[in-house]
Amino acid sequence: MADLSASQQIDAKIRELGDWRGRRLSELRDLIKRADAGIVEEVKWKKPSNPSGVPVWSHDGIVCIGEPLKNAVRLTFPKGASTKDPKRLFNARLDSNSVRAIDTREGDKVDEVALTALIQEAVRLNGRGRRTDSK
Repeated sequence: MADLSASQQIDAKIRELGDWRGRRLSELRDLIKRADAGIVEEVKWKKPSNPSGVPVWSHDGIVCIGEPLKNAVRLTFPKGASTKDPKRLFNARLDSNSVRAIDTREGDKVDEVALTALIQEAVRLNGRGRRTDSK
């Protein structure tokens, strides 16, 4: 997969899941990309136990990470503890000093408006650390 773009690698990961988790990861991916026009897709942390790596969405730093688990699809936000979450979407990694995550299970309804706002807030948090516009 080294010659494929990050987007193509994520497409392949979704296909390889072949179940509701692939469909959910695809839905979340579409929502993330719609939430912020500057989002960049990446694939990180390839290793023998996970050769296809982990989908990552970034804008001035990592916004969130998509992880298919056995019974859930998890979106992890590295700066989640600092991110405003008025709708209380975060339901995992709540004991971390920095990270927060959202686990969605088969049949769960995703609050698209609230998740879009959360993604946009995470992008804003990443941008606060920059002193200059590097575009």
